[in-house]
Amino acid sequence: MSQLPEMFGSNVFNDQVMQEKLPKETYKALKKTIQNGEPLDISLANTVANAMKDWAVEKGCTHYTHWFQPMTGVTAEKHDSFISPVGNGKVIMEFSGKELIKGEPDASSFPSGGIRATFEARGYTTWDPTSPAFISDGSLYIPTAFCSYTGEVLDKKTPLLRSMERLNSEAVKILHLLGKENVRRVFTTVGPEQEYFLIDKEMYDRREDLKLTGRTLFGAKAPKGQELEDHYFGSIKSRVSAYMKDLDSELWKLGIYSKTKHNEVAPSQHELAPIFNTSNIATDHNELTMEVMKKTAEKHGLVCLLHEKPFAGVNGSGKHNNWSMSTDTGENLLEPGKQPENNLQFQLFLAAVIKAVHEYQDLLRITVASAGNDHRLGANEAPPAIISMYLGDDLGALVDSVINGTEYISKGKVKMQTGVEVLADFKKDTSDRNRTSPFAFTGNKFEFRALGSSLNIACPNYMLNTMVAEELSEFYEELKDSNDITAAVKALVKKVFTEHQNIIFNGDNYTEEWVLEAEKRGLYNLKSLPEAYAHFMDDKNVQLFVKNKICTKQELEARYEIELEAYVKQLNIEALTMLDMSKKNILPAVSSFVKTLTDTALAKKALSDKIPVSVEENLVFDLSEKLVGFAEKTTELETAVSKAGEYSESNLSLAKYYHDTVLAVMQELRNIGDSMETETASQFWPYPSYTDLLFGV
Repeated sequence: MSQLPEMFGSNVFNDQVMQEKLPKETYKALKKTIQNGEPLDISLANTVANAMKDWAVEKGCTHYTHWFQPMTGVTAEKHDSFISPVGNGKVIMEFSGKELIKGEPDASSFPSGGIRATFEARGYTTWDPTSPAFISDGSLYIPTAFCSYTGEVLDKKTPLLRSMERLNSEAVKILHLLGKENVRRVFTTVGPEQEYFLIDKEMYDRREDLKLTGRTLFGAKAPKGQELEDHYFGSIKSRVSAYMKDLDSELWKLGIYSKTKHNEVAPSQHELAPIFNTSNIATDHNELTMEVMKKTAEKHGLVCLLHEKPFAGVNGSGKHNNWSMSTDTGENLLEPGKQPENNLQFQLFLAAVIKAVHEYQDLLRITVASAGNDHRLGANEAPPAIISMYLGDDLGALVDSVINGTEYISKGKVKMQTGVEVLADFKKDTSDRNRTSPFAFTGNKFEFRALGSSLNIACPNYMLNTMVAEELSEFYEELKDSNDITAAVKALVKKVFTEHQNIIFNGDNYTEEWVLEAEKRGLYNLKSLPEAYAHFMDDKNVQLFVKNKICTKQELEARYEIELEAYVKQLNIEALTMLDMSKKNILPAVSSFVKTLTDTALAKKALSDKIPVSVEENLVFDLSEKLVGFAEKTTELETAVSKAGEYSESNLSLAKYYHDTVLAVMQELRNIGDSMETETASQFWPYPSYTDLLFGV
């Protein structure tokens, strides 16, 4: 596509468009706001708003919307037209700086965790100039933050922006101590790899569970799954390839650096990976990517599934969060360099991350907790619920040498001999990858692998930024009055590596031995969302966010209640959907099949006593017995759901009840249902099978 450079970002109010559309002084002022966080006054905002409107109208837009990320897990938007009446039934197209800076959506139906009553409806959106506006479906989209009428933060973006500023402040202070006086800003960067499933829409429309919950609540395993490992990086089917090409085109128009696409491990599973960007833009882009993925799928008669575990028995979908820190001078602070043993700057920032992950391991686990991800963590495609860090052999040896005061011997980059003359020899990396580790060092960044595919990445990143900023702040206080900064840094790094080495594990995270070893090391093993969120309001966690001015205690309590309530609602919807499917479709379908078998057996007997009917009789007896068990479990699930109100003294106790009781009965009901599916004729079974779903595209 020779037009790609011209097409890329064509629907974005990016730097090139700003230079073309804005007066020079306005452009400079806006750039200072974007790069340095300087405020933009209303007169400049008016100029920017008018230029945005003119550009959007030229592109065919009639409306604008403040696009924000409330605590629902999805984005929100309210569209207003540019029209303004001028009398005589005429209108003009207008857009003011005030309208650009502030919006006022009705906030009453967005989650607030009890901060606001339902009748207290007012809320505000405010323009985030660091994330560029874009156009889609005839509207100008303006990325914004969202807060309540009384000022409490009700979105996922604001804490992220605050955490970026906090880390920037502390990292710059550290770098100035180390002699890097020319550094003015430090940015956190993220590259989120996105996994997803594509299934045929006609099949999807016949699955009540997929439509209402995003995952299959019933479904026997297909005869073939992923065991042949033939789908991973395999040839992309033509229908999927057409979708991917269309998706890339739409993302590129929006300035999203879609770079890599391939088949993932499970049938019908795929992955998209972008080039990294600053954390807030990467977050906006990932939210936008998920929306575009779904819309594009519809055009191809497909449905894009972003649930973490839509199908049992095959890999679920994650989102690998590649996180790093970079300076405005172009330096990656997590780049070891050729001599990491002499790179004290790298060692110091590495120490901050190690200490942060160890001290706030519970928070990192909490950031990836969801009803969907609980089904995925610990399976063969995802890291376990135990948070640990992988550094690799080379970096692990460096940490050991610092702790023990011994000489560090790097393996260096070994030349790989291909043994084939026409193939070039190449250098291999100093460390292998560990796909079982939840938090792995991968050359010049950390890959946080535990995120679920539907997660808003703002949450793990604002927590990660904040905890690292807190450690850097402590480091600064310890180092600032040192007469010998080199000696002080060496001593600090050694102390941190020694005290926090328990979080480092370079082995296989899937083994039972690691579970026992992690317990000895004092590491958490929080297997479910209720277990994890029981630690959210621990004093050390509250103090972390309050001290660093990321969230108030009230805002944290709101987030705590919102997430627990969302978990309960999700499981309740799943339970009710299972009951609906069981009573209205599965029980009648299997009963009909049993009747047909019975009629067949009786007809054979009527014809002759010599005709064997054992096959039909055995199936009738087996399915009849399972039908009884299925009906009993359906009643048991109905009872379990009805008793949930007895545990409503707190959202945490209710969440624990749903996990321990309701979810357990749901699994038992599913086991019987899936067993019946394997014995019921396909023309009687009311839903498309796993074979249809996973191999139907």
